[in-house]
Amino acid sequence: MDANQHEPWRAKHEGPVFFGLGLLVGLIRIFGESTMHPIHSYTRREFIGTAASLGVATAILGNPEPCQGAEKKPGWPVACRDGHLKAMGQPDSWSALKELGANGVEIVVNEDLQCPSLFHPQKKYSIATAEDIRVLREDVENHGLQITAFCMSNRLDERLEREVAWTKRLVAVAQIMAVGAIRIDVVPRAIKAEDYMPFAIQACKQLCELAKDTPVRFGIENHGHWTNRPEVLQELFDAVGSDHLGLTLDAMNFYWFGHPLKDVYGICEKFASRVFHTHCKNLSYPDDKKNSPRPIGWEYEKHAAPLYEGDVDYQRIVGILARAKYAGDLCLENECLGRFSKEQHADILKKEVALLRKLA
Repeated sequence: MDANQHEPWRAKHEGPVFFGLGLLVGLIRIFGESTMHPIHSYTRREFIGTAASLGVATAILGNPEPCQGAEKKPGWPVACRDGHLKAMGQPDSWSALKELGANGVEIVVNEDLQCPSLFHPQKKYSIATAEDIRVLREDVENHGLQITAFCMSNRLDERLEREVAWTKRLVAVAQIMAVGAIRIDVVPRAIKAEDYMPFAIQACKQLCELAKDTPVRFGIENHGHWTNRPEVLQELFDAVGSDHLGLTLDAMNFYWFGHPLKDVYGICEKFASRVFHTHCKNLSYPDDKKNSPRPIGWEYEKHAAPLYEGDVDYQRIVGILARAKYAGDLCLENECLGRFSKEQHADILKKEVALLRKLA
């Protein structure tokens, strides 16, 4: 064959072939020699030059097409409430999270800034001092984990000044530890529910002022008889008027409250743009009860269910949150373990986390 007959082929393919070889050489350069020259040993100019070659090659050769029907997952951390971790039978909280398959944790913090649900054979955890913060942060980071939220159990209408002081300290720690969400309670305890809204508005304004000019957000958990009512949440958010106030979304709590299942998704969609954190648990009602109004908490202990067996479709919840550009976690909460033997608890929690990882 005449050499000139190769010209059309060369014109079409020679560039991509050589760039492909460049791509291969670049990869070998970075990874093949990594045992002798770790990646951080390359100079900035060498690294940028190699990266540029790889970028050009990719532009010419193109990226591989995703599999048909494949959906890009949001990439959110999957967390667990720290109170569930002892059920894993591990010596410390970090081993329990690893065994569970979670990469994040929601940490309960009391008024003294202790973390009473975290456990370790040699340590008690706190965030009350700079040294306490250092120890906790190092342990979290050394295990490749993250704190996705702090959790407060508030009694705002019983002791507002103390609550504000506590929150101020926790916001400061949250900034240091890069924790973006604090779960809060806004429920009537000492004040009658019908008189509570004016107080709640002013209290939440005070809390939001503490977080002003910080990335920290407060997520009111919808629970109990008050904040599971969409009209209450809407009035509260509108009146406070702060981007620092939003929701710790517990989709099942809306269902528990008595909202028909078909309405739960619409409620979640209504508030999706205000969600900063989540609690994920489930409930399985008889077919004739799912989409009809029920008394608050109707037969809850009997029908509380693992995440993967309940009525609330978490794939649908994830879709709602993703469309709203949610950027928080999926945090497991379980209130059905009492229906099962202790020997089953760890496996149930692991299966629940596996479901959340599949979705996140």
